[in-house]
Amino acid sequence: MAKKYLIETFGCQMNVHDSERMAGLLDQAGYEPAGDERDADLIVINTCSVREHAEDKLYTRLGELRVLGEETGHRPLVAVAGCVAQQEGAALLRNTNGHVIDIVMGTQRLRMLPALVERAERSPFPEVDISPMDDVSFPLGMARRADPVKAYVTIIEGCNDYCAFCVVPYTRGRERMRRRADILDEVRQAVDSGCREIQLLGQIVNHYRAPDDPQCDFAQVLAEVNDVPGVQRIRFASPHPRHAGTRLIEAVRDLPRVCKHMHLPVQSGSTRILEAMRRRHTREEYLDLVRRIREAIPDIALSTDMIVGFPGETAADFEQTVSLVEQVGYHSMFSFKYSPRPNTLASKRMTDEVSEAEKTARIVALQARQRDIQLRLHERAVGTTVHVLVDSAGRRRDGEISGRTTGNTVVNFPVPAGEPGPWMGRTVAVGIRRAGPNSLWGEAAAGQTGGGVAGA
Repeated sequence: MAKKYLIETFGCQMNVHDSERMAGLLDQAGYEPAGDERDADLIVINTCSVREHAEDKLYTRLGELRVLGEETGHRPLVAVAGCVAQQEGAALLRNTNGHVIDIVMGTQRLRMLPALVERAERSPFPEVDISPMDDVSFPLGMARRADPVKAYVTIIEGCNDYCAFCVVPYTRGRERMRRRADILDEVRQAVDSGCREIQLLGQIVNHYRAPDDPQCDFAQVLAEVNDVPGVQRIRFASPHPRHAGTRLIEAVRDLPRVCKHMHLPVQSGSTRILEAMRRRHTREEYLDLVRRIREAIPDIALSTDMIVGFPGETAADFEQTVSLVEQVGYHSMFSFKYSPRPNTLASKRMTDEVSEAEKTARIVALQARQRDIQLRLHERAVGTTVHVLVDSAGRRRDGEISGRTTGNTVVNFPVPAGEPGPWMGRTVAVGIRRAGPNSLWGEAAAGQTGGGVAGA
């Protein structure tokens, strides 16, 4: 009987894709996916270190697995992968308080997972491998994709920017680019397997420059992916504002399959705080970029990341953040309270901490304002018809399915009576009837039997 594995994933899209890659490697090694933790012979915990208490979350999960083993008498091998594994290394083994870890595997060692598992099965001692690897290639077709509609395709790993708050350069390493030919091969393979949306990933995705073609920048990659037959939509995450130049703006404007949505992390609305964060752009430069994007692409949807309570942030700095959010009018926003991360400049040198109570008050106020903005923007869509790429069964109630617009807004709608059809992966014209702050609700245009609208 084949051994079984379970992969638990915390964190970003790149972690999700790393888990898809690890699943593919384990499949090839003869493992099968487990239905739940009780059936698993191997449990991989793929960790994230971007936010505070990431290590506590890992130790809590390890404690749960220890209790499960005591209750059932079955103890699977436990592998800790991802950013916490890279950050802590062998120290994880000293801090587990009796929780068992058999493998610690860094972010650049994914391809070693089957070999590490094999060694751990034979050895009474834990396996630790967090060494760097410059080679960012990955066997074509190996990833076991979790989503039937969209495919993640990593084009850059690592980051060179060292923003003062960010742990990524320390856990993901220096910037390493994938070959252009490998990227396009993976896109073609994903489309051949049925995926219709391609999401290009990188810590600073728009800093891409092909190692096998120095003339090929990120805008050129978008153009070449746009030309792959079968691709319906292209998204990317996350660009840095200072690398969002004219070529990228024109690519988003002119390429028909590139979604009219741009995630543009700003982190603060205060130039003083942006300088302390080492973001290398000012408030005024960011707003000028937004202006140029909207002049070129009037229907663009913008989203962002925002941190409140960075060391030294005053009430006036926070008001600058609120006013920037109001001025830009983001369609969505990921917002966080600042938390110090190991090795970062802010954690080592900045001591002017904002109180936890003040951080909480600020983020509550910011999120409330953002909800109002999103509701206002969504209400403008009522009465219009939008094209929705269906990517999931409805989360709200039975009989509904959902997907996203080109601007990345979630739309829920009921399957028309008598027309079940193969809706997943199809693009459907939906008339919008209601709006909420987080999603839209509508009805599919008459006569669509799951065939949808190709390429919209």
